[in-house]
Amino acid sequence: MSGREQVEDMWTMRSRKHWHRGSLASRLMPRACGGAAGFTFIEIMVVVAILAILAALVVPRIMGRTDDAKRTAAKVQIRNIEGALQLYKLDNGVYPSTEQGLKALVEKPSVGVVPKKWKIGGYIPKLPEDPWTNPYKYLSPSPKGEYEVISLGTDGEVGGEGINADITNWNLDKD
Repeated sequence: MSGREQVEDMWTMRSRKHWHRGSLASRLMPRACGGAAGFTFIEIMVVVAILAILAALVVPRIMGRTDDAKRTAAKVQIRNIEGALQLYKLDNGVYPSTEQGLKALVEKPSVGVVPKKWKIGGYIPKLPEDPWTNPYKYLSPSPKGEYEVISLGTDGEVGGEGINADITNWNLDKD
């Protein structure tokens, strides 16, 4: 019997109600149809063992990357805020003051120097929080330049090293 005939024979029906014994289909058919139901305990345990090995290899790689992913997300958000600040300055000639804060990108400022050409609808739809759910800090002028946008990082406190280090628009290219 050729390979094709064996496959066809495996799937042919002895009668309209019963599959041939020993075929793959008989393993998958419920007992009501006359087949041997399900898989053996050993087969299930082999599959569970394989899944456990795969999980043991993959999960640590994924779990260890969450801090890196959050730091990258913070850097992207800071770049987006920088873009909105540049548009604000193009329209109004100055950056928002520290007193006006980043809120000036969403709502027209009512304190400090009120901009005359503020864009209706704002420069960003809403103020993002950093990936650790803290608000971004904003200074203008800043000791480092015209403005500084700061995320306090994982620990939510000023300073820190490694994953706790602050992320600012002045250190986006570090790490």
